[in-house]
Amino acid sequence: MIQLYHADMSTCAQKVRLVLEHKELAWNSHLLNLRQRDQHEPQYLKLNPNGVVPTLIDGGNVIIESTVICEYLDDAYPEKSLVPDAPENKALMRQWTKWLDEFLHFHTGVLSGSIAFRFQHLARPKDELEAYLSGIPDLRRRKRQRQQIELGLEAPQFRESILAFEIFLEKLEKQLKKTEWMAGDTYSLADIGYTPYVTRLYELKLENWLSNRPEIEAWFEKIKKQTNYTNAYLNWKNQAYCDLMAEKGLEAWPRIERILIENPDN
Repeated sequence: MIQLYHADMSTCAQKVRLVLEHKELAWNSHLLNLRQRDQHEPQYLKLNPNGVVPTLIDGGNVIIESTVICEYLDDAYPEKSLVPDAPENKALMRQWTKWLDEFLHFHTGVLSGSIAFRFQHLARPKDELEAYLSGIPDLRRRKRQRQQIELGLEAPQFRESILAFEIFLEKLEKQLKKTEWMAGDTYSLADIGYTPYVTRLYELKLENWLSNRPEIEAWFEKIKKQTNYTNAYLNWKNQAYCDLMAEKGLEAWPRIERILIENPDN
């Protein structure tokens, strides 16, 4: 049976669970607590040297990187395919997933960390926080995490990430005016890939950001009606995390709105 090492509120883990549940595949859960550094334990690092989630094991094959895992699952289990038939739509889907990995994922981490999750870390004893940071293998990611924790909305990446998200929302609204789903007329890995990232805006109570984007709002309503959304997201929802994000996101919105007003053209 498929084994999945994941975390409840990880956007990358949510992507993989969405695919598993869409395809109605049986899988065993290995839930990691990222705040307790489970992902930095030597045994886990043997599976995933990057020290992140998710990691999938299927028939002895260890697959890492969420986008790769999603593509693997669609190849290995082709029933209820999540890849469009038309070559041009396949290409569009891959453009979206590539852009997610190379662009939006970073900025989502900055928003989530700077607005909300920093408070979880600041509540730790100093030596415990230092141990957490020193356990992050990627030095650039370690530096970014430290800045987000210590500086919050003043972190140097925060303004850049707000403007990056604005670019994303404009891009998505424009696409959804042309096609029913992100890569054509069928639900695909593109829609699954971005579901956790739009969900994160709602978790952070930043839905005002979408108030003049009816196509995204309509798309997200369809997303929420998918059975896999309940099984992959709602059933794993960590209410304490969501309460923190809601509280701190509401506090951050005026600052975000000012950044957007000051930079109307990004």
